[in-house]
Amino acid sequence: MCDRDGTFYKRFNRRNFLKGSAAAGAATLALPAHLAALLDPTPAFAATEIKATHGSGFCNMGIFLAKERKLAAADGVNIEFVVTPSNTEITTMFGAGLVDMSMIPYSNFMTLYDAGAPVRIIAGGGVQGCMIVAREGINSAADLKGKTIGTFQADTLEVLPYDYLKKAGLSFKDVDVKYLDTSPELAQAFIAGALDAICHIEPYATQCVQSRKGAKILSDGTDVYGANYSDCVLAARIPLIEKNPAAVKAVIKALFVAQNQAETDRASALKEMVGLYYKTTMEAAELAASKQPLMADQRNQTRFIIERGKSMQELGYIKKLPDAKAFDWSLLESVIADNKDLYGKLRLKSAA
Repeated sequence: MCDRDGTFYKRFNRRNFLKGSAAAGAATLALPAHLAALLDPTPAFAATEIKATHGSGFCNMGIFLAKERKLAAADGVNIEFVVTPSNTEITTMFGAGLVDMSMIPYSNFMTLYDAGAPVRIIAGGGVQGCMIVAREGINSAADLKGKTIGTFQADTLEVLPYDYLKKAGLSFKDVDVKYLDTSPELAQAFIAGALDAICHIEPYATQCVQSRKGAKILSDGTDVYGANYSDCVLAARIPLIEKNPAAVKAVIKALFVAQNQAETDRASALKEMVGLYYKTTMEAAELAASKQPLMADQRNQTRFIIERGKSMQELGYIKKLPDAKAFDWSLLESVIADNKDLYGKLRLKSAA
């Protein structure tokens, strides 16, 4: 979760991804010119402007609302988005230090952490919402044998089908996995009949079900992981956490405010976000929104995320399993202590 722009299927492989992540961790990655141009000689943490990357799924709605409604402005912080065309560049820019924060799938975060990048998970984005959508005639994991599945590399949307098949005694060797580049591309490939199944995020999954006759949700992840499993997380670079903790706390607080606003007036939030950030219909957005709610306090997902590291390791993306040091919940806990009334209003939270 996070822009579901995947990695480059035809010109990308896990070995290159790991090499790129390692270089990003050392902040020495050779960047494309359009990304290198975004380098600022002044460290972003020196200002009250926070640079962040984001995606297009509903797990990002909290940070979208925070930016558009200027929810951190009262605490002297402005959120600026740096838009990238793919998950590869989101991960690269964050690892190389070109942005301060990233709303990023926990799986992509793991590749940076494994490579030694100075990054930590500091809050959550959305929960659930990862969907395996299949064409007519596919009703179980067994029916996927020999079929094509579209997804994105090193994404939570690759981890779910991997775990789904593994639970059924199958593996990626039993299917033909296709890696695509962008969220719209993945959705359109399925709708056009080029793929038998896909793993996608909301609101695209609902859009696919509505647009291809006979299509169905094969798994929403809860059958594999249980309710309220993590998808995207908010991660920050350690230099920012150490040098400007007040700015980090302002963004976390803004996510709490955004979650409360979305929970109490979802219609207003969707009306503002659809078209601007979500390229789908209001009808599809309304159906999809409840499937991937916001949950900024994901402390109770620490173990779940760490356990997913086993799948990432088996897939060849990381060498070592992540540990508790990948998380820094201290500023989130400080925000909760300072805003007990706000926190008490949230429907989804670790303390609930």
